[in-house]
Amino acid sequence: MLNFKNIALRRGARVLFADASFTLHKGQKVGFTGANGAGKSSLFAMVRNELHPDEGDFSMPPNLAVAHVAQETPAVASAAIEYVIDGDQELRQLQEQLAVAEQAGDGLRQAELHALLETVGGYTAQARASRLMNGLGFSVAQEQLPVSSFSGGWRMRLNLAQALMCRSDVLLLDEPTNHLDLDAVIWLQDWLCKYPGTLLLISHDRDFLDTITDHIVHIEQNKAEIYTGNYSAFERMRAEKLSQQQAAYQKQQREIAHIQSFVDRFKAQATKARQAQSRIKALERMELIALAHVDSPFDFSFPPPGRMPNPLLSLEKADIGYGEKIIIKQAVLSISPGDRIGLLGPNGAGKSSLIKVLAGEMQPLSGRLQIADGLKIGYFAQHQLEQLRLEEGPLWHIQHLDKQASEKDIRNFLGGFDFQGDKVLEAVKPFSGGEKARLVLAMLVYQNPNLLLLDEPTNHLDLEMRHALGVALQDFQGALVVVSHDRHLLRSVTDQLLLVAGGKALPFDGDLDDYRVWLTEQKKPEEKTAVETAPTVSRKDQRKLEAERRQRHKPLFDALKKAELAVEKYHNEQRELERQLAEPDIYADTEKNRLKQLMERKAAVDKALADAEADWMEAEERLEAAQ
Repeated sequence: MLNFKNIALRRGARVLFADASFTLHKGQKVGFTGANGAGKSSLFAMVRNELHPDEGDFSMPPNLAVAHVAQETPAVASAAIEYVIDGDQELRQLQEQLAVAEQAGDGLRQAELHALLETVGGYTAQARASRLMNGLGFSVAQEQLPVSSFSGGWRMRLNLAQALMCRSDVLLLDEPTNHLDLDAVIWLQDWLCKYPGTLLLISHDRDFLDTITDHIVHIEQNKAEIYTGNYSAFERMRAEKLSQQQAAYQKQQREIAHIQSFVDRFKAQATKARQAQSRIKALERMELIALAHVDSPFDFSFPPPGRMPNPLLSLEKADIGYGEKIIIKQAVLSISPGDRIGLLGPNGAGKSSLIKVLAGEMQPLSGRLQIADGLKIGYFAQHQLEQLRLEEGPLWHIQHLDKQASEKDIRNFLGGFDFQGDKVLEAVKPFSGGEKARLVLAMLVYQNPNLLLLDEPTNHLDLEMRHALGVALQDFQGALVVVSHDRHLLRSVTDQLLLVAGGKALPFDGDLDDYRVWLTEQKKPEEKTAVETAPTVSRKDQRKLEAERRQRHKPLFDALKKAELAVEKYHNEQRELERQLAEPDIYADTEKNRLKQLMERKAAVDKALADAEADWMEAEERLEAAQ
């Protein structure tokens, strides 16, 4: 039982929330929601005893095993599966004690420890770890690779697997789906539904919260309140509280009009009965919950595109890949006005590469990409966040797109993305990932595209911004191709699904529930192989396989390592410069020259870090595709 009594938390002088009182009981699965910066992560730090309440009392029973996902991954040489097993600390302690007993020749103690190992599942630990890694997207061969060989995103998956390996009483997960693809999200969701302990979950994925949670703690306006039920139930209860507000009602009507417009258009175009049924249900549900978002700070829409040639773009027998490595063979795709296509498929199958080819950022290895005269692409990908001018503000970025626009009009436009007042003038550099993503989306909307290519557009976005984006995309009159692990967004804005798997990109005849069934069938032989093979491969064979794989992918590993070292170097220098700039003495009149030098070096390092991170992401994608 976790007991929060009159809790207040502050960040500096700002109150995050106060007078928060609620109790979380054993076995409950609780979702924590609220705007970025509301205090969700700070509350988790308090449960981990890393932070103490400014007021009130927090208590929980002694000796509870609390697991959370580490934010750093040491670049150790131990095998990935051993790193995951390290999450079961009690098992590791017993194994150490057994080694001591064996060294001492203490037979009685050895017998006791073997019995304890049996009790804690020590003899099935490797199989359990293998299943966890397989569910999170690791292959059997990757289990034996050194932790140091994995890129940043895959190391975060290792940290997640390590947290799940712990036989915990309380599990804290802060945005666990950020580094996962859709397949891993579905697997993790099923795993957490069966988790027997108390789960505290921060997530901006509505479907994820809906399926897993039975309580919601929502933080807003300096208050933290608990609601019984999943996220949809919370939205209904919150909507009831807001339904009395006249302004809220009017805004809801505008959003429902947007949704109804799309419903009418969709009904006229639907060709597949199952997809139509699923899509209409999702839209009905959006109407039901719309009122819960009436006080959202986000209010924007895509203007009608100008020209709409048909088709907008087409691929003819295109091979897609890197160098001599073909990821997708003979892809055929034609995109017409009004098409709304969601890309499904395993990690590394080529979804992002396909979108890059459509966006013109990659050329097909063979075949033809035909672009219509008048095509205007709006392309969103995570690496574009790093291409923002860090020393400039949101106002400058829009002015750079349209030098004729008035400052007043741009400010009004940016207000729809919650860039208000002086925020439009602030440098982008200290912005959070969510704020940078909002600015990139604002720039995309402003350019009025007729084809949207979106690769994981909801990463870093909170629930309110995801909702606003979904509403805007429903009313978008052009064509759309999207990759996302946010199933709610996929259900809300797409009516065709394309499966990228096994070297092919083909229409998927079904909805997301059918895809889940397909995924389960694909996983069965992999899980069997993982469980049967992992414990029996000899150390000698493992080393041989690892050496062969390292040699085969050495240039890619070298490029990734070089990029990671550059990121680490510039990141460390950036932190040191920020430390120096935080010292009050540096702003004395006598230190003007040194301050100028530090500021100039800081700008150079910030740019170098952004370039290094872009190189790192490209190297990671190439290695993932090769593996």
